[in-house]
Amino acid sequence: MARTFVYTFTAAVLAICTAIFAMSPSGVADGASPPGLPVPGPPGVLHIPVPGVNALELRDSYEDPRGPDRVHAAIDIMAPTGTPVLAVDAGVIVKLFDSKPGGLTIYQFNPAGELAYYYAHLDRYADALQEGDRVEPGQLIGYVGASGNADPTAPHLHFAIFRLGPEKRWWEGTPLNPYPLFQPPETIKQ
Repeated sequence: MARTFVYTFTAAVLAICTAIFAMSPSGVADGASPPGLPVPGPPGVLHIPVPGVNALELRDSYEDPRGPDRVHAAIDIMAPTGTPVLAVDAGVIVKLFDSKPGGLTIYQFNPAGELAYYYAHLDRYADALQEGDRVEPGQLIGYVGASGNADPTAPHLHFAIFRLGPEKRWWEGTPLNPYPLFQPPETIKQ
């Protein structure tokens, strides 16, 4: 019985690894183009950007409708105005930007320059934060707010991930669902 379980488990792990290694550089299995592309890496690999928030408290709002013809393509982490926002990964701050929809925003590239992390609706940036700064996971980069088109009565961090193209443009990329990367592996439904 135990041997059968081990063989079955090993076969399942090998199948998963084969599928992962068969993926193209875009992170999608060759020949596949599912909606909501997977984010590379195992679940639970990003630092939760709002201290005191447990991964199990997060809500996957990635596919939530935003108007008649688009989806959210991000998650919102509710927190009081002024709550610290921390870098989810090591990398570099490539753009500090104020926009109508996102308000005060931060664009951070991961160390490999393949992913952009987008933090929006900030109240303010961390003191002395500048474009070009290198950051580490858990480093203070800003504070939760309700800037841009956010409801002033519902401050939150709007967090998104984009797979960058070869041009490395911070303002465009393929959206990826960040929710699974904040979840402990044992909680992910297969």
